Amino acid sequence: MSETPLRETPAKSAPAVPPASRRSLIFGAAGLAVLVLIALYFLVPDLYEKRTNDAYVDAHIVSVIPKVPAYVQKLHVDDNSKVQAGQLLIELDPRDYVVQLEQAKASLADAEGKLQEARDQIPVADAEIARQRAELDVAESNAKLAQINLTRLQSVSDIRAVSSQRVDEGKAAASSTRASVIAAQVRVQAAQAQAKLARSQAATAQAAVGQARAAVDQAALNLTYTKIYAGEAGSIAKKTVEPGNFVQPGQLLLSVVPEHLYVIANYKETQLTQVRPGQAVAVDVDAFPDLHLRGHVQSIQRGTGSRFALLPPENATGNFVKIVQRVPVKIEFDNPGEAMKWIAPGMSVETRIFIREQPKWLEFLG
Repeated sequence: MSETPLRETPAKSAPAVPPASRRSLIFGAAGLAVLVLIALYFLVPDLYEKRTNDAYVDAHIVSVIPKVPAYVQKLHVDDNSKVQAGQLLIELDPRDYVVQLEQAKASLADAEGKLQEARDQIPVADAEIARQRAELDVAESNAKLAQINLTRLQSVSDIRAVSSQRVDEGKAAASSTRASVIAAQVRVQAAQAQAKLARSQAATAQAAVGQARAAVDQAALNLTYTKIYAGEAGSIAKKTVEPGNFVQPGQLLLSVVPEHLYVIANYKETQLTQVRPGQAVAVDVDAFPDLHLRGHVQSIQRGTGSRFALLPPENATGNFVKIVQRVPVKIEFDNPGEAMKWIAPGMSVETRIFIREQPKWLEFLG
């Protein structure tokens, strides 16, 4: 039986991947990478920062109001003017207050004259007391002498050495001198009362002088109120006054926006778990997309915004729906430089509070 020679079978090659399948794999991988990047962009930053767009620039705006009613005489500023601390802003008509000051000074001079007159009456009253006391001493001496004489006459009247007429005269003299003593005592009391009255009048006059001096001080103070100065440096805003206007106390004339600005960011209460004062903050101003400022958390308000609203919620009444509250966070700028010339209170900003250091490999996320 003849043997059939063996034939070598060629090795099978791997099936070639069609181009369409290869393209699908590439697109799938690219899509997965995009999804990963999107997840990194939205999820990973929340691990080290807290972001909100419910934020705006704010400042302690100074309201300029008059303290006295008057006509506006001069206005030294215009809309959006720059002012320095202590700069004269408005002059009111001072003539009425100059007259009031002169009247107050005249009343003070009159009160001081009356005070001096009342004080001059005190030594006169004291001298009258001394004179009446001297007369009292004389009356007492006369009464004592009359009583001694009466006693002497009565001691010898029994032996008829002295007539009864002389005894009667002695009794009358004693009675008269005793009455003189009583009268002198009354005059002394009257003089003392007059001296006390003089001192009371002096005290009253002294109080009147104090009142008149207070009126002078008030009139002088009202005169100074006719010139209104800037309390701090800043810019003029919301000017509603013009020369010739009659202004009243409490009327808003204009506002001064100070140079020192800060940010109020209203964060959700669930975002504040790890937020603390002093943490770094990134601030992006909506009006200037290329402007990136740095700051820090200055403080966190002790209360949500709704708690201080005009009509705070009453959860105990009606049906309750839980709503995540927002808490104002004050953010101070760190060396904003020239940016303070362009940003203004009320501008919208976005803030990011870094609760921990941002990983270096994630800096591309912004």
